Amino acid sequence: MRGSSRQPVTVRTARWCAAHPWRAVVGWVLLVVLCVGLGFLTGTDKGTFADFRVGEAGRAEALAADAKLTPAPVEKLLITGDGGEPAAADLDRRMRDLPAVIGVAAPVRSANGDSLLITVTLRGDRETAKKDVGALLAQTAAVQKAHPGLRVEQTGSASVSDGINDRQSKDLQRTEMISLPVTFLILLVVFGAVLAAGIPVLLALLAFAGAVGLYGPASWLFPDAGGAALSVIFMLGMAVGVDYSLFYLKRVREERERSGGALSHAAAVELAAATSGRAVVESGLAVALSLGGLYLMDDVIFSSIATGAILVTLVAVGSSLTILPALLAGLGPRVDGRKGRADRRSGHSRAWTALLRPVLRRPLATLLVGLAATAALALPALNMKLGTEGKETFPDSVPAVASYDRLTAAFPGQGAAHLVVVRTDPAHADAAGQALRALADRTQGDPLFVRQGPPLLRTAADGRTALLELPVPHAQNSPAGLRSLERLRAELIPATVGAVPGAQVAVSGEIAGGVDYAEHQSEHLPRVIVFVSLACLAVMYAAFRSVVLAVLGVVLNLAAVLVSWGVLTLVFQGAWAEGLLGFESFGFVGSRTPLMVFAILVGLSTDYQIFVVSRIREAVLRGAPTRQAVVDGIAGSAGVVTSAAVIMVSVFVSFLFIDRIEMKQLAVGLTVAVLFDAVVLRALILPSALALLGERTWWPVRVPARGVREPRRPVPYEKPVRL
Repeated sequence: MRGSSRQPVTVRTARWCAAHPWRAVVGWVLLVVLCVGLGFLTGTDKGTFADFRVGEAGRAEALAADAKLTPAPVEKLLITGDGGEPAAADLDRRMRDLPAVIGVAAPVRSANGDSLLITVTLRGDRETAKKDVGALLAQTAAVQKAHPGLRVEQTGSASVSDGINDRQSKDLQRTEMISLPVTFLILLVVFGAVLAAGIPVLLALLAFAGAVGLYGPASWLFPDAGGAALSVIFMLGMAVGVDYSLFYLKRVREERERSGGALSHAAAVELAAATSGRAVVESGLAVALSLGGLYLMDDVIFSSIATGAILVTLVAVGSSLTILPALLAGLGPRVDGRKGRADRRSGHSRAWTALLRPVLRRPLATLLVGLAATAALALPALNMKLGTEGKETFPDSVPAVASYDRLTAAFPGQGAAHLVVVRTDPAHADAAGQALRALADRTQGDPLFVRQGPPLLRTAADGRTALLELPVPHAQNSPAGLRSLERLRAELIPATVGAVPGAQVAVSGEIAGGVDYAEHQSEHLPRVIVFVSLACLAVMYAAFRSVVLAVLGVVLNLAAVLVSWGVLTLVFQGAWAEGLLGFESFGFVGSRTPLMVFAILVGLSTDYQIFVVSRIREAVLRGAPTRQAVVDGIAGSAGVVTSAAVIMVSVFVSFLFIDRIEMKQLAVGLTVAVLFDAVVLRALILPSALALLGERTWWPVRVPARGVREPRRPVPYEKPVRL
């Protein structure tokens, strides 16, 4: 019986949605609206700065916070030009009138006499400063307007963060405006029908909206890391949302074309659910598991990204299995477009069939060429250097960032600083204080540090904890800045406060935080790679019951990742691509980028692998030998996989327009990997490897596998394309 419960749930779901299309559509839209409403009701847990603590720097911040020694948030006002005293007085008066301000320091003139610096201390902590800084920026702008002959500007952690977030929000909106119409145009070329092109975009947007809504309540389990997940939700939502719809829609068309148009849209939807529907579920599971590996990083940023990305993937899978069959059945002939170039009866791409002939005639030579290309692009990854974003890496187009550069040029001691925190028992508190002063004295005259006036030393009320601030006249990621931290931790501290009995000593600050964060990434990355690889191995084995295919899939995934890392190293550690991609090279790759590329790419690469190998397996189940099945499967899926790759590349490339180097690195890494995956891995290495393996591909299960049946088809299996 057709309605038997023994049929896959994808088929039963598609059948019901096709039979009740508008109920399914309205129900899914209401579900998305409910998700969005739930997000508004619960709000988003933004987390706290304590959630970001890692390594020694994190321990230092915790010690300082416990002793109430965390430095108060400050904003720095810079006046450049002759006769800046009236503007300084105006700023002093305006800032003191603000409720958020608890102190305004007297103006300090720069060494060259051209600039005045006013330091404003805010109430609360870095969290509250983000909310209060807008009022200060407004007063700074008013003083600038009143004194047009001077440059009056403001910088600080809060104003930089406010400017970066505002710029990224605008860039993301622009990215959406670019990627959405480009995706629609590509789909219009593929399908030749406006409705068929619009459906995948619509479903991707619904997946994005639903995931953003669900992200609100989920953030109370995994706090949001300053909106870091939003860009990834959109990027991945467009990628998988469009991909899953594309695979499903193309399969429906193929089923109708095989029947010469005799098969109804509802029946074609049901057949597609048994093949592409199953592949969508398996692919979605692989993507979700791959992203789940990010939780192992023990990092609030990756946890928030994993949460948002998994949600958008699962919502995309759900929409592909419900609203998509409903729309295809409900709209019927209106989603049919013009005939494509592929053979109408077989669905094979003649171009790909021709490309596969030399590959399968000389599989060993092809495999060696593919492996050589992979090795050549991956080898530079051995020299990859990791660093973290800092004020010097943020775009100068943000006013507070440009102001920071001018501030540190005029006042070198106002940039990065090391914060040395020492906690002792009461009996050794005096000795610790003396050791900290000795430490400060040892930095006097050292070009790695800058000393202006007496040591910047503060002691807690109980006398057990003290904090020493050591300014550094170097950028956070500069070699000199890194050497200053190394000298401090390896030489100066052991010789001074490190010798105090029972003392707990830790160093924080921008430089220490960046170094410790990069080390944290390096320590946790191997476990993520192992987990994700094993997860993909399990998904691939569950999908095909073949150890060989599962291992081959993992190897191809890792090859794509290594190529991506190699290209990232070539592009961003050198200066040759700065003008081409619009960035300034700082000689390193962002410490978060390799892992983000790995997690997203492994999921998407497994996505490709499942869809391509599913078609090969179908051909084998119909009785074709493995080599012939490779042609049938790859040529039969080439059009949809190529279209999906082009769409994903267009989405990733649009992120190059976000003026932030980490987003550019993510865009380049994913774009290169997807192109390499589609052109080299799937067109050269995969078919040549399968041709060499032959029937061993399906070990340990002989194909056709027991209990596995090909979905019922309305027409006999077509004559295979000859090699």
